[in-house]
Amino acid sequence: MAIIHNTTLRPTKLELLTTWLPTRPWYTGTGTPELAKAGGFRLDDPEGEVGIEFMVAVDSSGPEPVAYLAPLTYRSAPLPGAEHALVGTMEHGVLGPRWAYDGTHDPVLRTELLALFEGRAQAMAQSISDTPDHEVTHSYTGPALPTGPAEVTEDQDGTALTLPDGTLLRLHRRPRPTAPESATGQVTGAWNTPDGTRVRGVVASLHTP
Repeated sequence: MAIIHNTTLRPTKLELLTTWLPTRPWYTGTGTPELAKAGGFRLDDPEGEVGIEFMVAVDSSGPEPVAYLAPLTYRSAPLPGAEHALVGTMEHGVLGPRWAYDGTHDPVLRTELLALFEGRAQAMAQSISDTPDHEVTHSYTGPALPTGPAEVTEDQDGTALTLPDGTLLRLHRRPRPTAPESATGQVTGAWNTPDGTRVRGVVASLHTP
């Protein structure tokens, strides 16, 4: 169970994302993002070592606000071999130094996200300890999903992870209203628009071979 600490982070998560988002091929803005935390959820690491958060941040720097999905993991020490996936480091008021990673490159996040698809993991509230998030829905129809290394690629549409059996796990960095027609599984979450409207979208989908 993840414990949510009401404490300080320096720099903040949004400050890290403000620098990191413009380096991504799926970022559609042209300047410095103006980000607000709009929603998301967490997953628990069974070992209790890695924080797992799926944050939705809305960028209001352009003509229309754009919601972006940032799957993040938080670790107390660097993840070996993942220097390219480091979003930044923070000082946590309770836990001390934290290394924040693009979670698509973190095996703990991948394992727990696949467990969520299969119904073996529970989505948890983003900011409240030990509280399920019942707004997050999931579905999957297919064989047992494989664990192990994944090939991660990015383009203007988002992030694709190719699993060992050829299954494609897509992270929709700009959440979609509906899953692609080829999807055999999906995870849907909710967030707030700048005017306070609560909206839903598909944040991840599975495509089995």
